[in-house]
Amino acid sequence: MKEFDYIIIGGGCAGLSLAYELDLHSKLKDKTLAIVEPREEYKKDKTWSFWKVLPHNFEDCIKKSWDNFTINIPSHLKHIDCKNMPYQTIDSGLFYQKIIDKIKQNTNINFFKNINEVNTENSFIFNSVSDTVDNKSSLWQHFSGIEIETSKHFFDEKIFNLMDFDCDQKNSVHFFYTLPFSKTKALIETTWISDLNNTSLKDYDIQLKDYIENKLKIKNYKINYKETGAIPLFHPNNIKKINQIEIGTAGGMTRLSTGYTFLNIQEQSKYIRENIENIKDTKIFSIKKKYEFLDNIFLKVLKKNPERMAQIFYKMFNGSPKTVINFLSNKSNILEDISIISKMPKFVFLKQLF
Repeated sequence: MKEFDYIIIGGGCAGLSLAYELDLHSKLKDKTLAIVEPREEYKKDKTWSFWKVLPHNFEDCIKKSWDNFTINIPSHLKHIDCKNMPYQTIDSGLFYQKIIDKIKQNTNINFFKNINEVNTENSFIFNSVSDTVDNKSSLWQHFSGIEIETSKHFFDEKIFNLMDFDCDQKNSVHFFYTLPFSKTKALIETTWISDLNNTSLKDYDIQLKDYIENKLKIKNYKINYKETGAIPLFHPNNIKKINQIEIGTAGGMTRLSTGYTFLNIQEQSKYIRENIENIKDTKIFSIKKKYEFLDNIFLKVLKKNPERMAQIFYKMFNGSPKTVINFLSNKSNILEDISIISKMPKFVFLKQLF
């Protein structure tokens, strides 16, 4: 079996982002890289969305960008401006194609279907595959979405709906999410924050049909695309290994209170690229500890008080859009943190500290 300087386990968002970052900056000129990924082909299988709070490599993969959004609870709707930090959605199909086309030109990069096909003994490994499948009792953000196309103009493509809580909560946290790509096309998702043991929450197709036809009042439409997924709202318990670093969700790049991961992956990839020559002795990149602390409290509140969460999310957006977006994107300063915390119900949150 062939040896490689570096091995990336998992050729998804994190693995490919890192490979692209290393190749783009000529870090693989005289180094070899193996990417271990079992999928037979790359095709659009998900969308990644985020507020653009920093530059990234994938502007040409943006399907749509918005400068305004709404959030609503029953009988209340809030309009929010985000011109300075537009909300962007990446088309995974374009993302995969861009990266595969680029890295396939480098003969030092090879793909394999199974880790047993490569010699790992002397390689440095970047692992993006986390062992979370059996942890169904913890909190997850699980969702299903469909991109629909209407026969007539229906959507305002200049504004998206981040959270619509005006729906059945079933003693959990539930909202709908609508990204309009044009006047006739939109991605509509039903999203739950709960454990994965309650199968009654997973009739996603029925939820989406009811929301589209009875809430949005759209009767004539076709489904162009469907995606379903689950994001762990907990960090995997990684066993530290010599010559291995976890990346992506496996490496703690998912923000636990929101599920946002894409830009964190890009920051981690850049950090690894900048330190690749001394990667064995480099401090592991992580989201700031203050967010882990605040998110853990937030998720404890969510688990014990699901009926209050729609109101809490809604109140979070009462202040400056810049403040809340920075906070949700791990870019807030101490004054912004205090501003967000001050909007939370004090007694409910304080209880979780003790």
